[in-house]
Amino acid sequence: MQPASTTPRNELLKILGVGFGIAVTIGGTIGTGILRKPGPIAEQLGDAWLIMGVWLAVSVYAFLGTLCTIELGTSVPKAGAWYVYAQRAFGNYAGFVVGINSWLGTCAALGFGVYTMSEYMALLLPGLEGQEPYVAVGLLLTLTAVHWLGLALASNFQNVMSFLKAVGLFAFVAICYIYGQEVSTADALATTSQIAETGSWLGPLIFSLQAVFYTYDGWHTAAYFTEEDRDPSRNLPRSMIGGVLLIIVIYLLCNAAILYIMPMDQLAQSKLAAADAIGLIFGESSGKIVTLFLMISILGIVNAQLLFNPRVLYSMSRDGLFLRAGTRVNRGGTPALAMPLTAALAILLILIGKEATEKLSDIATFFFVLGHTSGFASLLALRRKEPELPRPWKVPAYPVLPIVMLIASIAFLIGVVVQDMSSSQYALLFMVISYPLFLVIRRLNRD
Repeated sequence: MQPASTTPRNELLKILGVGFGIAVTIGGTIGTGILRKPGPIAEQLGDAWLIMGVWLAVSVYAFLGTLCTIELGTSVPKAGAWYVYAQRAFGNYAGFVVGINSWLGTCAALGFGVYTMSEYMALLLPGLEGQEPYVAVGLLLTLTAVHWLGLALASNFQNVMSFLKAVGLFAFVAICYIYGQEVSTADALATTSQIAETGSWLGPLIFSLQAVFYTYDGWHTAAYFTEEDRDPSRNLPRSMIGGVLLIIVIYLLCNAAILYIMPMDQLAQSKLAAADAIGLIFGESSGKIVTLFLMISILGIVNAQLLFNPRVLYSMSRDGLFLRAGTRVNRGGTPALAMPLTAALAILLILIGKEATEKLSDIATFFFVLGHTSGFASLLALRRKEPELPRPWKVPAYPVLPIVMLIASIAFLIGVVVQDMSSSQYALLFMVISYPLFLVIRRLNRD
């Protein structure tokens, strides 16, 4: 490891390896979704096989998307992931749109995550009730201070949080199967569901896919750190494949465990399926254990978001698509302006109110899948535009695989726009105003 004091000014530190890549993939993906989404999905679908089918379909999407992203990350090993690939493949404006979307969406998710964690803290410590926004701000400022001390400390913290998260979820699965009682065949079917009530499967299926996509978002997180990896050509494939396979196993096992012990009608009414599942086994008093685990889970994903999101602004600034000062890096390897800016926007969203942040989190799902879509398109474009670009890893079944992934992503985006226009309209509005904003930024950088 190179001492920070001898690192060239305004360059990121190359100190990361496979262990961190796996940890940040798990930490950046697994949050509260796996514990909260099974209930709403059951309400929509009402059938265990359909539920597992949706989770399996998105699992395949995440795995195949990982194979595509590895080619991009190893051939263009720079901080910023989707932004970097779009900018190189399609030019500055496309990169700007993708980069700003990625940053804004993650800031919204960051604010919502910290606020949610403060709510769980208030459940354990009732004296905090009513002070959740200020507790959330305090948590975020504390994490920002830790990150300011340097990448080494923040990455070690991520490793610990991800390990605890994985162990906790595997323990949850074991407890359900060892101590839980299997539901009867009759209880495994819902007496009603959105499919049964509406007579249509399209709306409930789109809703369920959107929920699972949100839960899976983060499978590409390791790609944000290729510039800081000691050997990205060797480490990134191991990090991303190892991380996404662990996530797939955890998600499928957790859903199977919940379906194993919870009657479908009860699951459909559950807002926190994991806590209700444990409550069936050990009684309502066990809820505090799940609440504590939820806090650890949220802390892990918030830490990962606070790690990777400033890298987007740093990379955009280096290319003249954000403030010039955004290229500054402190001695610990932390983007010196991008980090506090990221925290500041998340804090602003927290103080505006949970409802606004929650709405922005819904909108962020559109932006996240837009990022995936731009990545698959970038892979295809770069193969044509730069055929001689060194590619230590090449996606299998090219060009069929990236084309299939691109079509699937576009189809999902269209479905989201049709089924959730209230959220999608804001995302589409930003797309309209993005070009004038792009011109303003470019002009500022020319002056």
